[in-house]
Amino acid sequence: MENGAAQPVIVAIDGPAGTGKSSTSKAVATQLGLSYLDTGAQYRAITWWMVTNAIDVDDPSAIAAVAGKPEIVSGTDPANPTITVDGVDVSAPIRTQEVSSRVSAVSAVPEVRARITELQRAVAAGAEGGIVVEGRDIGTTVLPDADLKIFLTASAEARAARRNGELKGADVNATREALIKRDAADSSRKTSPLAKADDAVEVDTTELTLTQVIECVVTLVEEKRAGK
Repeated sequence: MENGAAQPVIVAIDGPAGTGKSSTSKAVATQLGLSYLDTGAQYRAITWWMVTNAIDVDDPSAIAAVAGKPEIVSGTDPANPTITVDGVDVSAPIRTQEVSSRVSAVSAVPEVRARITELQRAVAAGAEGGIVVEGRDIGTTVLPDADLKIFLTASAEARAARRNGELKGADVNATREALIKRDAADSSRKTSPLAKADDAVEVDTTELTLTQVIECVVTLVEEKRAGK
């Protein structure tokens, strides 16, 4: 595929955990020669910093007071997306259950969202050839003027099964309940809740293979590019 002369395009892919956002976003960015940003990793990174520095994640005021301290840098190569905090590679530790169980509380703090949103917009603005940005509030809050907005969904059962494939040995029922609990927290928070943008294209991935989801999104992006 010739992508050299293709118009830059900003693609926002939102949705709850387990819908295939990361795998789809990275694959689409790779196929179309775009940059890639995992915004969830940024929230996980700041949560990891809070936990590592013994900040009480149940105290919003304590979180807010230090939200601006960690230096978070995201690499945008879809083949090797990196994330560092104060120069330390945190790609692995941000995926632990300890961080996963606390990220909703940390990310709900307005000062944290303001800080991370600023970082996300800066990364998107610096992606000259276009970028795929995945998260939970990209189309509604971070990049409301994105060229294409996609909202991925899937049943709780399908999402739990997928997540368990990543978390070896986990109990699928416990995973399902954890996902539902996080959905509720993310959808009900006052600042930038998880929500589908009015102009987003919804793609239900429950009965689709990853390859089918990728093909669907690639087609949507190519159609958007062709219409410019």
